[in-house]
Amino acid sequence: MSLAELLVSAITSEPGPRPRDDELDLFGLTHPGKVRKENQDHFLICTVHQQLAIHGTSFPDPSKLQVRGERLATIVLVADGVGGGAAGGQASQLTIETIARYVSHTLRCVQSPGGMPPDEELFASLREAAHQAHDAVRAEAAARGEAHMATTLTLGIGIWPNAYYMQLGDSRAYYYADGKLLRVTRDQTVAQELADQGILPIDRVAKSPFRHVLSRAIGSSEATPEVTRLELKRGCVNLLCSDGLTKHVADAEIAEQIQKMTSSEQLCRTLVDMALDRGGSDNVTVVVARPRDNPT
Repeated sequence: MSLAELLVSAITSEPGPRPRDDELDLFGLTHPGKVRKENQDHFLICTVHQQLAIHGTSFPDPSKLQVRGERLATIVLVADGVGGGAAGGQASQLTIETIARYVSHTLRCVQSPGGMPPDEELFASLREAAHQAHDAVRAEAAARGEAHMATTLTLGIGIWPNAYYMQLGDSRAYYYADGKLLRVTRDQTVAQELADQGILPIDRVAKSPFRHVLSRAIGSSEATPEVTRLELKRGCVNLLCSDGLTKHVADAEIAEQIQKMTSSEQLCRTLVDMALDRGGSDNVTVVVARPRDNPT
């Protein structure tokens, strides 16, 4: 299903009521794989809320006061570190810390009382968050004397009924609805860039020696992110993963497993096991988020 087809489908379909917190099915799982000694992948799943911080009260039972307000957004993020030793893991960890701090603060500031912020404002904030993470990783690399310290970054933010995706690198985001799977992101690799320019036939990308050489990444020489918006709906599934999954599991197989899923946790464990059973040649991370169609 193309992005254009999905957008048309979204426009003509009803997203349904905004899910409550207990109607969100969220889970993530990471594994070092069977070859690499270190796991340089990191992931984050969180929700951003308006919050009441109690600094003092004469109320006899402060626990009865509501301390967490309305959910502003749901955030899922996967970062796959690149670099020798612990450098890649440090890059992915630092990126998540920076993105989480910046994005959560920004969402609290720009969320208007009547609804969501304008797309242009949110897109600009996401790009700035990527730039801040990029600067943080470059500064850390300089302080450590690391010649190569970088990470992929794939981020999904759900502000019902929309999802905003930001990507640098080849960690992917998928959107599944109405029995169809859409790959939201495009791999930012040298092989894919050559194919986009018409230099490399598209059917040779998967076997190209440049298929895993990143053309963009946090901490690299090029760090311009791609930002996309889609409309969510009840029963849809959002899946983010590192290339440790997609090296071993095809898109059609991911769609098949989503169709049979019973929970986000079950889907994550099944897909990670599939990657491991087929060699587990890299760190593998899978994060799944869905608003339940028939909440329990």
